[in-house]
Amino acid sequence: MSNIDVLISGISELGIDLDEDRRDKFAKFKSLLKEWNEVINITAIKDDAEIDIKHFLDSLTIFKTGKIVKGVKIIDIGTGGGFPGMPIKIVENDTQILLLDSLNKRLKFLNEVIEKLELKDISTIHERAEALGNNKEYREQYDIAVSRAVASLNILSEYCLPFVKIGGYFIAMKGSDSKEEVEGSRNAIKILGGELEDKIDIKIPNSDIVHSLLIIKKTSHTPTKYPRQGGKIKKNPL
Repeated sequence: MSNIDVLISGISELGIDLDEDRRDKFAKFKSLLKEWNEVINITAIKDDAEIDIKHFLDSLTIFKTGKIVKGVKIIDIGTGGGFPGMPIKIVENDTQILLLDSLNKRLKFLNEVIEKLELKDISTIHERAEALGNNKEYREQYDIAVSRAVASLNILSEYCLPFVKIGGYFIAMKGSDSKEEVEGSRNAIKILGGELEDKIDIKIPNSDIVHSLLIIKKTSHTPTKYPRQGGKIKKNPL
């Protein structure tokens, strides 16, 4: 079983209590992550403490928004190794979570994690966000869309806001230097039916790393022409 001492020592700063069952699940998750990482490249972060800080604790800072509560339906877009969706599910089991990624090998790993941790109401889907965002079964069906994906906010908003129902939220997890990015994305966010409600700067426990949580509220329907297809989002961002 993997060492999660750094996670345990820092978690109280986020107002989260980990009982024995949740600690066990995080330890199993880390063991599986390290095991699979020997075969396929899931993460460049391999040190125990670094995984606790840069994956687990970073993901869990999202609880500081106050939006992750019992019963919410969440989609994690570009989940990669399961972040932040898997740590959210471990801490708040009474959520419904869909982990979306365009690389199937990562999802095979996550499906094993789901099985080994005996998690319910969490599933994976292999698809591109711009394709799934135009599927009526998924479009505007979620209380919350979350993403740690590396893309500018105007691009990320076009991928994510179409999934969010009116009154719901897109929470983008960004670096600390996001002020200029936010200002440059306001028009795109408005076009897509959202508005920036809050920006929370938070230090990841047991580190000097400061990240921003950008909370975007869905105030109106996303126009049907978004998200665009065929690479247009990146080539000609809003």
